[in-house]
Amino acid sequence: MTPAIKLLERDGANFELLSYEHDPRAPAYGEEAARALSLEPRSVFKTLVARLDDGRLAIGIVPVTAQLDLKALAKAAGGRRACMAESAEAARATGYVLGGISPLGQKKRLPTFLDESAAGFAAIHVSGGRRGLEIRLAPDDLVRLTGARLVRLARH
Repeated sequence: MTPAIKLLERDGANFELLSYEHDPRAPAYGEEAARALSLEPRSVFKTLVARLDDGRLAIGIVPVTAQLDLKALAKAAGGRRACMAESAEAARATGYVLGGISPLGQKKRLPTFLDESAAGFAAIHVSGGRRGLEIRLAPDDLVRLTGARLVRLARH
């Protein structure tokens, strides 16, 4: 059981776990999850850790079909620029390995921003805290449990 699942259970949130056999050769974890679970790819979101120009870290959550607009994330977080955090730094801050970073139950609560497209779905899918595990939940529950703000972050 991952910290993400423990948080959801403690909260009493409505969620569903979906698992699949992770292929270590998969080029993109989120796209692999969408394909393996036969999910609408736009409903599967990846959790990315970025470093702002002042050194703070922030979380951007975008559909696997898009790229994170780092400039938009920086602006939403009150910075001027952002770059992707090193994988070791992201793992230290979140407590999860790359490809399994969940926006829920992170070791350190970071400012979190969810792409506004999530609001168009009754349920979205995010990592459950390890490769091969996805969580289906309502976007409102994700926002509530992470303190996320809905903003335009996706670049297609």
